[in-house]
Amino acid sequence: MFESLATSLFNGAEGFWSWFGDKPLKIITILVIGMVAIYVLRRVVTSLTERIAIGQKPRKVVQKAPDPVGTTTGGVPTTAPAKGKRRRKNMLMSPQALADALTAANPRAAERRAQRARTVGSVLNSTANIVISTIMVLTILQVLELPVTGLLTGAGVVGVAIGFGAQSLVKDFLSGILLLIEDQFGVGDNVDLGGDVVGTVEAMGLRLTEVRAFDGTLWYVRNGEILRAGNRTQEWSRAVASVQVPLGTDVDAVRTALGRAVDRVKNDPELADSLLETPSVRGVDAVDQAGLTFTLFAQVRPAQQWVVARALRVAAHSALLNAGIVARSAPLPLDGIGSQGTDGGPGTA
Repeated sequence: MFESLATSLFNGAEGFWSWFGDKPLKIITILVIGMVAIYVLRRVVTSLTERIAIGQKPRKVVQKAPDPVGTTTGGVPTTAPAKGKRRRKNMLMSPQALADALTAANPRAAERRAQRARTVGSVLNSTANIVISTIMVLTILQVLELPVTGLLTGAGVVGVAIGFGAQSLVKDFLSGILLLIEDQFGVGDNVDLGGDVVGTVEAMGLRLTEVRAFDGTLWYVRNGEILRAGNRTQEWSRAVASVQVPLGTDVDAVRTALGRAVDRVKNDPELADSLLETPSVRGVDAVDQAGLTFTLFAQVRPAQQWVVARALRVAAHSALLNAGIVARSAPLPLDGIGSQGTDGGPGTA
């Protein structure tokens, strides 16, 4: 009796392991390998994106003291400092040092870098999940000997139908991903997106970009509808100030006065950090009935062009007044309606 019971248990266990070792074990193995692959890829992608988002500090260069003359190494004291200088030069010119300098120039650069890196990481994680999960499902279907071709055909038809229905949404998401990856603009940039959408970017998502206009209007722009983007505050900007003087004015005298104006702006301690080059004066850019137009310009740090341009206009006005090139305006008489202006032109009507 015991022998028959043992024989039946043995046969049952053998049959179970024979069944379990065929399809169930293969399915479990596929699931385990797929989950481990997803976990490893997500960890790697997350680690890389966080390192890019947070940034890396440059390694410190450890300089060894030069060997004294007469030691067994026979080193020469003057060679070690030169090597240290080369190392310091390489460290200062490294990409990390350049990134630190750009971050100091634009405080929002780190925020933009973090946003861009985490967005790319999220897209890569989602892509890895979809690809590995699809491979797992197809492999399990093959193990179960189900018709994979018919399922793929049906899934393709459903995917095409969904794509036609949500193509604008897909276009917005793809455009948002490309905008972040290419760093066309970011939070804090002053942009021109066309269609009177001009202002400062307050938020960026994969579907929408929020732009605050100067008058306070908050524009919600779909990323798929952005056909062109003008970024006024990327890397560097240029302050441009136009100054007009009457016809017949001595050009050399005007250039001399405007030269004193740009020197005043250059020596202004409040604007010293905003300037990337010395302000300059161009020649006569336009001649019309109103007078001669001169242009003052300077390369400045991002988002500082408006402050510097206003300072150039104020300095130019003061210099032209002091040089007697332009006259101070006399107050209009209270009964000046219908009379002639002080410059001999027609009065206001």
